Amino acid sequence: MPEPVPAAKPEEGQDALPADGDALPADGEPVSTELSGLFVEKPPESITAVAGMDLTIIAKVDSTTLARKPTMKWLKGKWLDLGSKAGKHVQFKETYDRNTKIYTYEMKIIKAAPGDSGGYRCEVTAKDKCDSSTFEISVEAAEQEAQADILSAFKRADGGEDDGNLDFSALLKAAKKKKVKEEPVIDVWELLKSAHPSEYEKIAFEYGITDLRGMLKRLKKMKVVEPKYSEAFLKRLDACYSVEKGKKIVLRCEVVDPDMQVKWLKNGQEIKPSARYIMEANGNVRTLTIGRTTLADDAAYECVYGDDKCFTEVFVKEPPVTITKLMDDYHVVVGERVEFEIEVSEEGAHVMWFFEDIELQKEKDSKYRIKRDGFKHVLIIQEAGLEDIGMYHAWTNGGHTKGELEVEEKQLEVLQDIADLTVKATDQALFKCEVSDDKVTGKWFKDGVEVLPTERIKMSHIGRFHRLVIDNVKPEDAGDYSFVPDGYALSISAKLNFLEIKIEYVPRQDPPKIHLDTTGNMVSQNTIIVVAGNKLRLDVEISGEPAPTVVWTKGDQQITATEGRVKVEARKDLSCFVIEGAEREDEGNYTICVTNPVGEDKAMLFVKIVDVPDPPENVKCLAVGEDCASMVWDVPVFDGGAPLKGYLMERKKKGSSRWTKLNFDVYESTSYEAKRMIEGVMYEMRVFAINSIGMSPPSLTSKPFMPIAPTSEPIRLSVHDVTDSTCTLKWLAPEKIGAGGMDGYIIEYCKDGDTEWVVANQELCERQGYVVRGLPVGEKIDFRVVAVNIAGRSPPALLAQPVTIREIVEYPKIRLPRDLRTKYIRKVGSKINLTIPFQGKPRPVATWFKDGKPIDPTAVSVRTSNVDTILFIREAERDHSGTYELVLKIENMEDRASFVLRIVDIPGPPQNVKVTDVWGFNAAMEWQAPKDDGNCDISGYTIQKADMKTKEWFTVYEHNRRPNCTASELIMGNEYMFRVFSENLCGLSEEARVSKNTAVIAKTDLEHKKTTFKEKEVNCVPKFTQPLVDRSVVAGYSTAISCSVKGYPKPKIVWMKNRMILGEDPKFLMRNYQGVLTLNIRKPGTFDAGKYSCKAVNELGTDEVECKLDVRMATDPDKV
Repeated sequence: MPEPVPAAKPEEGQDALPADGDALPADGEPVSTELSGLFVEKPPESITAVAGMDLTIIAKVDSTTLARKPTMKWLKGKWLDLGSKAGKHVQFKETYDRNTKIYTYEMKIIKAAPGDSGGYRCEVTAKDKCDSSTFEISVEAAEQEAQADILSAFKRADGGEDDGNLDFSALLKAAKKKKVKEEPVIDVWELLKSAHPSEYEKIAFEYGITDLRGMLKRLKKMKVVEPKYSEAFLKRLDACYSVEKGKKIVLRCEVVDPDMQVKWLKNGQEIKPSARYIMEANGNVRTLTIGRTTLADDAAYECVYGDDKCFTEVFVKEPPVTITKLMDDYHVVVGERVEFEIEVSEEGAHVMWFFEDIELQKEKDSKYRIKRDGFKHVLIIQEAGLEDIGMYHAWTNGGHTKGELEVEEKQLEVLQDIADLTVKATDQALFKCEVSDDKVTGKWFKDGVEVLPTERIKMSHIGRFHRLVIDNVKPEDAGDYSFVPDGYALSISAKLNFLEIKIEYVPRQDPPKIHLDTTGNMVSQNTIIVVAGNKLRLDVEISGEPAPTVVWTKGDQQITATEGRVKVEARKDLSCFVIEGAEREDEGNYTICVTNPVGEDKAMLFVKIVDVPDPPENVKCLAVGEDCASMVWDVPVFDGGAPLKGYLMERKKKGSSRWTKLNFDVYESTSYEAKRMIEGVMYEMRVFAINSIGMSPPSLTSKPFMPIAPTSEPIRLSVHDVTDSTCTLKWLAPEKIGAGGMDGYIIEYCKDGDTEWVVANQELCERQGYVVRGLPVGEKIDFRVVAVNIAGRSPPALLAQPVTIREIVEYPKIRLPRDLRTKYIRKVGSKINLTIPFQGKPRPVATWFKDGKPIDPTAVSVRTSNVDTILFIREAERDHSGTYELVLKIENMEDRASFVLRIVDIPGPPQNVKVTDVWGFNAAMEWQAPKDDGNCDISGYTIQKADMKTKEWFTVYEHNRRPNCTASELIMGNEYMFRVFSENLCGLSEEARVSKNTAVIAKTDLEHKKTTFKEKEVNCVPKFTQPLVDRSVVAGYSTAISCSVKGYPKPKIVWMKNRMILGEDPKFLMRNYQGVLTLNIRKPGTFDAGKYSCKAVNELGTDEVECKLDVRMATDPDKV
């Protein structure tokens, strides 16, 4: 919408609007309507109203040419349709005149408020025809002293509802001194806080709030939503949702009744099901799915059932737009067109263009044009001027690029001069010149008089070449010819010489004679200069009687051809030597020899071929800076036969096809410093050589180079350690490294007060630390560190004060790792590599002992450095088990540390496996612990059985902790043998021990034999039928010890630890279930280890059992 033009204020004593509400300008005269399109009468472009007064806007439409009734829409800003807001504040009226067939539309605003200010638009449509008209309404306060309405602060300046800057001009305009009836002040914010969200838009329109987004943000901060019990919703919508543009979002809530039908609203308007909006009901769950969200989906949503509603807000985030094609630099002359082109990652993305720090807007009369074409964005400068020199930037919300524009004043350069001509009568004369600009026109002059085209004289302009052709040359055509370019104080001149043929009477016996004309293109006696590619025609007059014979030679080679590129034409008294399209090989000495019987004459001519030079060679970059580079090249091998005037340089970004000129004036040196480049971007350069004939082809492109700068100085340089001959330095990387990266560091030192720095490292140090060695004892030394990259050395980082080189004594200290402070258990065959750090100065002496004796170096390897010692065993064996001790000594000071290493292996088989009892389908067996426990505790046993018939083994029990068990569910009539495996931390024993005897399950008949009942004495002394078993447990894991007892009367049970009765300690839980006694210990620690005993007491006697509980620390399974 165009910018609205504010109307002038009415004079004092004059009403702002007539009583009937028709809009008039400030001078009070009727507004002339503009007839265009469908409108017969449009609203005025600018309307000024007084707050509290009624305002009527009229528009008329001619329907003579319309097939159906037109439709009128009144809009405020970009999208707000006022037709849906018709009510007490805004009213609409439509009338039709049958005679004139004109529709009259009226919009009446009742008691205009400051919030009604802004841009409006009326649109009329009728089938395939449409027209629109825009106008601006300004509402001024009725009283100057009246308090400004805070709501007007939410009016947008550009007339739109969602765009533009906030405009507070309504608060600043002078109010008209007119008394109006004071109305009670309504706090709109209190009204909004208590209103339903669906009524927000209606209240905002009624009270003139056009910035709905700003209003919602303020309400969100003010309004505290009280939790309300919902009868229809089990789970409401979330307070807000956030989704990226183009992604799918699902709004979900749960209702009480599965058969409930709900409605979905967006900004108070009901949403109809479509391809983008999918509404689903799955049991109690109601969902609204929005596919491929756009910015238009950023709104407030409601799920409605009857009078109950739940609300949410959806915020659509735009993904960051990156720049996929960067901007190129331009180097142009004044008046040329410039196009800065970029490409972005998203089609139609918003791009901001800046010139230096000034944003470039797309305006009607601006010299800048901004063009969008899908992913491509172009900034166009139609005619570049000197004021456009600078840096241009393009910004997106996720990227930035820049390009430099250099503009030079327009200069014309003569690339090929006009050559002097010598022609004879009836021949053709051709003057040709070449200038640097193919658009330049000009005029030809002869002796100061303009040459006009005729049938014999023709002028042409093709590209950069300007030609003047004179056919059938006459004596009057001789003179000075010049070409003057239009708009330039420049003149290119040459001379046309007419060769007259003189016929003289010669006696019959006349010796031959060569008559050479030394004018024209002969720069010196017998020397002719020809531009490569041009035609050389040399007409030599000869005389002699009888007619002489003419011979042309080049060196020792005679030229006899009469056709071809190099030829000789013979005429009466004239010999013509012609070279078509002169080449460099044609240069040399040419001899003409004429002979007849009377005598002989010779003449020598030197033909010099001049051409544009060869391209320069070996273009390379010697050095680079942060935004510059030093370039050098070699002169061309061939200068074209004319002195070199200088060079032209061009550069481009690697990968780009656009070359930028670096100079317009000829540069004479073979070295050049290119400036104003971007650090970190790869560039390429090429060079042209120029002589008086023209410009050479471009040289080969230089190797790509990158402008880079040295890094900043390293930071936090400090002394880490000092001995009597070394100093250890540490530092951090430079804060600014740049595109050149980091190659390494150079460390230098010098004595305090001296200025000669000595390099400490011969090769670059890549780490951020270095030990400087060979320093004199007792001297004060200054140190500095320099960072180095491809661009050179950085500024040095210096220590604040010199360092005195002397030994610092530090007591020896062993830092034993935590996992070595308990038993260190490893399996046989595993590799053991233990690193134990220590500290101390000077370097301590480390000595290892095993079980009080020095270790055997053939069995255990030890390596010791300045800061640690390493114990290494390639394949651990049982013999390596023991207590290892490390002794660290510095003179008379020492420190000791020890640890226990246990190498474990699989155990041997159990001993004395035998069947002790067989009854029914059961067999009891017992065994003894193996002789070899594998150097660790036996954790259990695996018992297997086999039928003597099949001899196939089946597992009966696994991880059985006791040295006895009972095999049940044996088959009657079969004979069984048993075998037992031992198990420890390393696994099962390799061999099993087979029982010495077998268990035969005898067959029994089915006759029931009654046994005589004999009353048994039930009273007995307490006796433990199952004793307590020694246990080894892991600290932190709960455990239990059990035993069983019999006795009658029921004995009293007492648990003791180390002969101390365990009371009501919550750590211990004691149970007695049918004679099975259990003591549960919750998360035991090393202090819970000891001897536990259980004592049973009744009136007949006592019995007691005990066991040993060993608590070990947990080990890392990865290190086992």
